Amino acid sequence: MRFLPLAALVLLGSAPQDPPVDRSPHGLALSADGRWALTANAGSHSVSLVELDSRKIAAEVAVGKRPFAIAWSGRRAVVTNLRDDSVTVLDVEPPRLEFAGDVSVGDEPRGVAIDGDRAFVALSGDDAIAVVDLAARKVVARAAVGDEPWHVALTPDRRRLAVTCALSMDVRVLDAAKLEPLHTVRMRGHNLRQVAVSPDGAWAYACNIAERGAGTTKQNIDRGWVLGNRLSRVPLREDGPREAIAIDVRGEASADADGVAVSPDGQQLAVACGGSHELLLLRQPLPFVATGGPGDHIDPALRRDAKRFRRVVLGGRPVAAAFTPDGRSVVVTNHLRNLLQVVDVEKGEVARLIYLGGAEMAERSPARRGEWAFYDASRSFHQWYSCHTCHTDGHTNGASFDTLNDGAYGSAKKTLSLRGIARTAPYTWHGWQKELSAAVEHSLTTTLQGDPPKKEDVDALVAFLSTLDFAPPRPAADAEAVKRGEAVFKAKGCAACHAPPDYTTALVHEVGLEDAKDKYRGFNPPPLRGVGTRGPWLHDGRAKSLEEVLQKHHAPSRVTGKEDLTDAELRDLVAFLKSI
Repeated sequence: MRFLPLAALVLLGSAPQDPPVDRSPHGLALSADGRWALTANAGSHSVSLVELDSRKIAAEVAVGKRPFAIAWSGRRAVVTNLRDDSVTVLDVEPPRLEFAGDVSVGDEPRGVAIDGDRAFVALSGDDAIAVVDLAARKVVARAAVGDEPWHVALTPDRRRLAVTCALSMDVRVLDAAKLEPLHTVRMRGHNLRQVAVSPDGAWAYACNIAERGAGTTKQNIDRGWVLGNRLSRVPLREDGPREAIAIDVRGEASADADGVAVSPDGQQLAVACGGSHELLLLRQPLPFVATGGPGDHIDPALRRDAKRFRRVVLGGRPVAAAFTPDGRSVVVTNHLRNLLQVVDVEKGEVARLIYLGGAEMAERSPARRGEWAFYDASRSFHQWYSCHTCHTDGHTNGASFDTLNDGAYGSAKKTLSLRGIARTAPYTWHGWQKELSAAVEHSLTTTLQGDPPKKEDVDALVAFLSTLDFAPPRPAADAEAVKRGEAVFKAKGCAACHAPPDYTTALVHEVGLEDAKDKYRGFNPPPLRGVGTRGPWLHDGRAKSLEEVLQKHHAPSRVTGKEDLTDAELRDLVAFLKSI
């Protein structure tokens, strides 16, 4: 049993921890009666059981590393452990919460939904859904879906499963019993996150961004031409187009929309916007548009209607949201404030705060202060986006943006991953930035078009970025293929530019893919650690697979002068790259 005794928790008034541990709640699940909440605490690798009315934490249980999402049905809950490639099964009978077992499921598990003795788990690193038999505690089925699935939701009749796929920019609808695809809905933008199904099972709601392609000038940002934030819905009963509304008010956008919840009567929606630190409350009817796009900014009539559109300031980084069964309240996890916030829907204000445990403002480490800055869209012009918007949780969202990191507008570049950034200088695709602090300041002032930062803010961001590391190497399905692929990697001269241990170098190389619009010539090779999970590939995302990179754009004959790969060598080399 992995139980954290209440007597040891600072949140209940006992002797303070040194240093205090930030709970950083991310995932959220409510009991059927709405009296209790479970939170997946990413910072403390734990789950808390909270009584909402009394604001008391009844129990806290240790789970795997970086718990992400949680689902609760009856006396059983399941939490996904992003960094342990596992789920933890919990027995729940409030006020009792107990560890029941772990199940290895696959690479980078994120969203989860429960149907009786089955749990559906989104494996973002494997581009798949795993089905876990909760009684036997083992994976009993898997199905391929789109690229980087984040969240899942079941229709009320449990017949269909909706899956948001961030990199392929679509929602996959599956037959829940057979795990067979029914239809796919294209979303026209990245950053698909949580998904909520309407009570009648007709629609799945999710938020996303729409990349508009314009350069990151203040004028383009405020026009909504760099990116727009959207609330979208897709049909579940039959194939059809996505419908969307814009949620950005010009001059004060709504950034990093993540959590979505639908009220029990289907008439209200709640959207947690972490970047702009708020909860949006929306009431039907809403002006969803299927074709032609919803426009650059929120529908004027919707914005003026206080009964249909309200903004509730929450501070910090609200992530997940859930309506209580009576529809009168929305419960929100606030990752950076270590809180649960209960919002009164009728009044449009915070009714209760429930502190889960963590550092107070004065106690925050430089890295924690940098984390606040990283997720803060108010550092961009009119709060349209944050560092996290493009560099999702310090990685990449797979999209391309036209910034001044290449010295000029007109040549969009794919967002680089920031994992391992503190030890992999130089910076930007062209490697012209030599100091991380200078790169941070340049991004804040030219990409985000924010105010010049204070030195302490830059130092804090550098401290946070220094905590970002690569994901652990993925278990090899075929160890012999990986071993052969490593030999191919060395024989074809790949290590000249991508040297272990992080598979990069500090040099800049001209590889024949340069754009005449770029001020700087050549490219600094990005690290290959985790390369299998950050498609599309190359500086402009032109390659849709690693095979395309190796056979066409970076074929050995083009970049190292070696013979091109045979089919067998290609298979083995890809297996090796996906393992590191």
